[in-house]
Amino acid sequence: MTDDTTPAGHAVVVGGGLAGITAALRLADSGLRVTLLEGRPRLGGLAFSFRRGDLTVDNGQHVYLRCCTAYRWFLDRIEGAHLAPLQDRLDVPVLDADGPRGPRLGRLRRTRLPVPLHLAAGLATYPHLSPAERAAVGRAAFALRTLDPADPALDGIDFATWLARHGQSPRAVEALWDLVGVATLNATAANASMGLAAKVFKTGLLSYPGAADIGWAHVPLGDLHDTLARKALDSLGVRTEPRTKVTAVTRAANGRWAVEVPGETLEADTVVLAVPQRETHALLPEGALDDPGRLLDIGTAPILNIHVLYDRKVLRRPFFTALGSPVQWVFDRTDASGLKDGQYLALSQSAAQDEIDEPVAALRERYLPELERLLPATRGAKVRDFFVTRERTATFAPTPGVGRLRPGARTHAPGLYLAGAWTATGWPATMEGAVRSGFTAAGAALSALGRPHVHPLKEAA
Repeated sequence: MTDDTTPAGHAVVVGGGLAGITAALRLADSGLRVTLLEGRPRLGGLAFSFRRGDLTVDNGQHVYLRCCTAYRWFLDRIEGAHLAPLQDRLDVPVLDADGPRGPRLGRLRRTRLPVPLHLAAGLATYPHLSPAERAAVGRAAFALRTLDPADPALDGIDFATWLARHGQSPRAVEALWDLVGVATLNATAANASMGLAAKVFKTGLLSYPGAADIGWAHVPLGDLHDTLARKALDSLGVRTEPRTKVTAVTRAANGRWAVEVPGETLEADTVVLAVPQRETHALLPEGALDDPGRLLDIGTAPILNIHVLYDRKVLRRPFFTALGSPVQWVFDRTDASGLKDGQYLALSQSAAQDEIDEPVAALRERYLPELERLLPATRGAKVRDFFVTRERTATFAPTPGVGRLRPGARTHAPGLYLAGAWTATGWPATMEGAVRSGFTAAGAALSALGRPHVHPLKEAA
């Protein structure tokens, strides 16, 4: 048995995704000796990279917004902000595949005017909605501004019901609300909690003019969430152990925590479980939560990612999103992957329950013609490679009522804390929510230990 009795105390963080990395950084910053255990061979959780031949491939496309202040803190903390820059100003190209004379381009943009006028000009010229639909969208946006996303009553209804009550046509839902909502919530409006939808739209579009400006990694995600994160952890003396699966978390005879891994038992004063809800349920000691079975009632939702390599450049923009097509969001990953010749497009398909188990051949037959329909330059291009990555449990399902199932960071067991995007962050399953959960778990642990600390976002204010 390993016994750590250093004056600083010993914290074990189980899980090396963004939540676990954040908790480990915060605990180590406050002087605790920290061990980070991760079952996979690398850090980053479900936002990672892998090698495919000469390319470095992200398992899926991840973006963040300017309002994602916790994830921006994370990037700054690992010295990676310059590798995942934000747009100067929100600008989303939207291609309607069913335009009257072929694909029709529209743009969702903002100006520097104050909220909500910052979106008025872009909405007024958005060609994918009629004038009446644009006016109805404006009225719904004003109604959204009055909502409190934390209101339990909102968690109990679905977003589609609220939109229908506020005069949103099926076309408006497709061309605006689901265009944003599916990508951020990983669910269509009919399957999304109104509380979480209100959080996304009120924070992202209606809090301040630049809140929805989009950022994404211009390097492989592994460069950020594994390489740079590990460097930051190493600089604090954190013991990071990949390929180490925790099998049990129990009370030791001396009242400390015993964290069991193959061939070793680590003793700790503080344990943070930063793993998905089902793994957490399996590791929780008896009595840690009033109703641990609720964790198993938090559903999951898949994301499908389609990767296409062409022998030539077929897309001039860094990304676009589509209407009237199964294609959702398409990003140019050529430079980030290390591809030297041709172009690499990555399609991010959220809420992919109907396609997550489709054979690659069927997906190829469906999506290559759609890309030809949307991007005429692909029609004469050769497809050098076509492959698929699947995350069947990419996020927790943001269904109505999920709010009452999400636990806070504290448990009934002193010294044991929970982290993860699925915990009660108030956010949907995003990188932002994961980092915030790490803040909360570490803050609760430090408070219990009597260690002075300031919330990172207050430090940065």
